[in-house]
Amino acid sequence: MKKNYASTKSDEKALIEGLLNGDAASFEFVVTEYHSIMLSVSRAIVGEAFADEVVQEAWISAIKALPKFEGRSSLKTWLLHITSNGAKTRLRRESRQLSLDDGWEAEPGSKFDHTGHRIDDVLPWNIDTPEALLENEQLKQVIESCYQQLPPNQRAVLTMYDMEGFEMSEVCNILDLSASNVRVLLHRARTAVHHSIDNYRES
Repeated sequence: MKKNYASTKSDEKALIEGLLNGDAASFEFVVTEYHSIMLSVSRAIVGEAFADEVVQEAWISAIKALPKFEGRSSLKTWLLHITSNGAKTRLRRESRQLSLDDGWEAEPGSKFDHTGHRIDDVLPWNIDTPEALLENEQLKQVIESCYQQLPPNQRAVLTMYDMEGFEMSEVCNILDLSASNVRVLLHRARTAVHHSIDNYRES
């Protein structure tokens, strides 16, 4: 099993020293550990077409900035913050910035619990039959289509908080947003997905 060099602050400091000294094993570990999540964040913000390029640029920026890294956040959060900023810049450059509210209606707050999850059961059908399995696959496509149409900030928050399991504070730091803004974006993103599920069930 590969050692998790960044499991503590002292380990992370040693890892950073290795990177600064050009240690190939340290660089390989960092790329293996963080490239996938950097790509996920980039895709969430800027879309599939430019995600790889944004991450490549983020790695270059990170390597250049590494000597100035002060350790105020974890290396992971720092890398994702660079990725997020790069993705936002690319998004603006491509003139694809969308309104946070674009196309989505508000959902009554009574449908969500205090964590923002739906109270009612949104998938009540039995999936034991072939017909139900087919429906479920169609539903996945509906949800994916909705996800791709979300405004970038909503998609990024939903990806990091619900799909990747980031802490609220991490999401705030990476996206440069307040906790209240993140909660609003998360609520709107979840609402949009639930709307797509409800519309599918009613059709």
